[in-house]
Amino acid sequence: MSKRTIRSFLLGDAQADRVVPPSGFTAQLTLFAAAAMAFLAVFALALCMASGRLADRWAGELARSATLRISAPADQRDAQTAAALEILRQTPGIASARALSMEEQAALLTPWFGADLPLDDLPVPQLVEIVADDQGYDVEGLRLRLSGEVPGAVLDDHSRWRRPLVDAANSLRRLGLMSILLIGGATAAMITLAANAALAANAQVIEVLRLVGARDTYIAQAFVRRFTLRALIGATLGMALGMLGVALLPPASDAGGFLTGLGFQGAGWAVPFLIPVLGALVAFAATWYSARRRLGELT
Repeated sequence: MSKRTIRSFLLGDAQADRVVPPSGFTAQLTLFAAAAMAFLAVFALALCMASGRLADRWAGELARSATLRISAPADQRDAQTAAALEILRQTPGIASARALSMEEQAALLTPWFGADLPLDDLPVPQLVEIVADDQGYDVEGLRLRLSGEVPGAVLDDHSRWRRPLVDAANSLRRLGLMSILLIGGATAAMITLAANAALAANAQVIEVLRLVGARDTYIAQAFVRRFTLRALIGATLGMALGMLGVALLPPASDAGGFLTGLGFQGAGWAVPFLIPVLGALVAFAATWYSARRRLGELT
């Protein structure tokens, strides 16, 4: 596009705008499609960003925590627990380590076995909670030392079930990104259909414009500008409604888990404002391609 064409596109051309019908089903289809897709894009973006935060949080929190399970005869359990705690205090990279009380272990087992579980009569292992510092510790080295000095100790660094959780959150993030791409493609397809319908409905007007000397670039510009503005208006409306819906979702909480953390946080609230701009760019590209192709067929 030349500078003159760009300036005319931005400022508008009253004569060129008459080529495109100001109302009708093509205008309604463009506005509705852009608004609906922008609304869905806001929620897909919220899912994508929330999944990313969840994956980072799970990876960080679970990477720092571990559990030491001490299975030993009752008369040796206290001694082995004390020895294990001493080893943990001497291990670089461990911020804290403490043995869980019987009440705490009973609370952990209550959801599965009920509140009346007699721990004193069952061979329940002693659990030790381990929290690492930011630098972390040598897991394999600690396992070797524990196996030599505390035979009944088994170190669980949560890696077996931490990885599937993080992978699941990352999969949700990828699903959100794919949804945004599909929304963009569907928007382009619907706007292309609307532009083709408008061009076909105005075939006779286009022929008259050509007879009086109008060039295809001039005619295409009228369609591109009108449909781009319609898409921008519709996407802005859909974005506003989508952000309102996200704002009404429950805030993040530990009790609610992942389902209460789907909103935007901090600077993330500014990201949805890119949706109308991207929607207008998609409409511009789709309409420009459709107009040039259709005008070529009408030659």
